[in-house]
Amino acid sequence: MTATTGAGRSAHPERPGRSDGVCSEFTVFTKIKPGEADALREDLATLADAADDERVHAAVRQIGTLHDARHVIFDNDTRFMFASVFDGSWDTYIDDFAKTVVGDRFDKVFSHSEGFPGVKDPGVKDWFVAHQAPAGVFVSAYPDLTVQQIFKDQRVDDAFQEVLDTPEFRAALDNPANGELVATPAFQKLLEEASA
Repeated sequence: MTATTGAGRSAHPERPGRSDGVCSEFTVFTKIKPGEADALREDLATLADAADDERVHAAVRQIGTLHDARHVIFDNDTRFMFASVFDGSWDTYIDDFAKTVVGDRFDKVFSHSEGFPGVKDPGVKDWFVAHQAPAGVFVSAYPDLTVQQIFKDQRVDDAFQEVLDTPEFRAALDNPANGELVATPAFQKLLEEASA
């Protein structure tokens, strides 16, 4: 897929948001219920502490489409922003999170926002759309890589690094019988990238 750096419209025109290659942005601005900013702040602190919670990481990994997410309280504790970058369909993104432990955390955090119906409520998508503002510009550092491709690239790199560290690999590099393969530009490029 060709990247549309910064200028792409949503791949899903029925939903607001911009895309760059396979990545789409999602930004929601809400009004915090009067007097609930401190409670929201506490829930966000709990969420931040839970970032190491294995269940949350397992759910995010199982969903496999979330690149990153941010929660911000601003305007003198009167407004809240949630922003994320994800792969695929907006509707699927919302549905997937509603089905996991992450959905429960969303419910807790967004419960401090005026009018939030709950992440499992049939009207939640309309509520998100009503509070969503598309980015003026959205640029991804890796617009052609999905989260799943990044996970795979990491696994391949880890496995290759393990191979590089074995005495057997070093012996194979030094074996004259492999000289022709080792001398190819593709193999030399692989070794260069591995040592970078």
